[in-house]
Amino acid sequence: MTDRIIPLADLRVRAAVPAIPDQPQPPTGLLSDRLGRPLRDLRISVTDRCNFRCSYCMPKDVFDKHYAFLPQPSLLSFEEITRSAALFAAHGVQKIRLTGGEPLLRKDLDRLIAMLAALRGADGQPLDLTLTTNGSLLRRKAAALKAAGLQRVTVSLDGLDDAVFRRMNDVDFPVAEVLAGIEEARRVGLGPIKVNMVVKRGTNEHEILPMARHFRGSGVVLRFIEYMDVGATNGWRLDEVLPSAEVLRRLSAVYPLRPLEASQPGETAERWAYADGAGEIGLISSVTQAFCGDCNRARLSTEGKLFLCLFASQGHDLRALLRGGCDDAQIAAAIGLVWAGREDRYSEQRAAQPPDTDPGAPRRVEMHYIGG
Repeated sequence: MTDRIIPLADLRVRAAVPAIPDQPQPPTGLLSDRLGRPLRDLRISVTDRCNFRCSYCMPKDVFDKHYAFLPQPSLLSFEEITRSAALFAAHGVQKIRLTGGEPLLRKDLDRLIAMLAALRGADGQPLDLTLTTNGSLLRRKAAALKAAGLQRVTVSLDGLDDAVFRRMNDVDFPVAEVLAGIEEARRVGLGPIKVNMVVKRGTNEHEILPMARHFRGSGVVLRFIEYMDVGATNGWRLDEVLPSAEVLRRLSAVYPLRPLEASQPGETAERWAYADGAGEIGLISSVTQAFCGDCNRARLSTEGKLFLCLFASQGHDLRALLRGGCDDAQIAAAIGLVWAGREDRYSEQRAAQPPDTDPGAPRRVEMHYIGG
């Protein structure tokens, strides 16, 4: 089959239909990119919608009531998602994270989770099945998610102060409901739970210690994330980034910490344990300390575009293959070609990139479209 490049009707991000080799080779579970990085982690966005309007992800002045989200027929069906996930698993994916937007807005999500929980990796083992959520619907849905086969959740929470939290989510949602969701997730066994706090200088940095104090000794792993330059709508500025080194300094002044080894290759967070045994925290330093060297993550958008980097401006249209009559062997071979040609390392090359204000700079995909 010859290479084809087909423009999509939805022009929010560029995409090309992946080429299929003339003689497709079956997956071996040992796929690597040009820098020798294996494919181990697949993040699947199940919706581009969210009920929050956090300024660092979906600012309200852009994503208002007139914003055109993707129409339902554009979204991958649960069957298409599961079929795709099985092909990625054959290539070596061991972990699937469901994300969004806010994934719990997708109707009947527990049915998809049950379908994914039945998959096996190239080694014959069940996949690590996780979900990232803003926690707004978690209290109501945690039990059904667990029963369907979800193993763990990560909750985005940017502060404990209710006024700060309401201001950051920009829809006046109370922090107490998110905390109740975390507690319910813990009660039903969706753990270990991780809580992600995006730290934005001048906005919520004063919440670092209260967050640490609240989750110490709870079994919840709190992770601090540097405010990132994802997409083109969040008005990112470097002076609003609080480096992880400063977060560590503030925490260590109150709670002595000791470094931990990474739990697995390609892990995004640098791990630190409380010296008194009260658990651990994580630091995700995607701005000040690039971790592209061992990045093993791919992302599948809610309408079936494959992205090789969180900061990508180019996708690969797997939906065209899924709905175009291609068999599994052809699609698996196309995925293999895409990953084998990967050399993305945006965070390492950030300083050499043209600024976002440059009219010739490619527009990066928005975080709500492919998840964090």
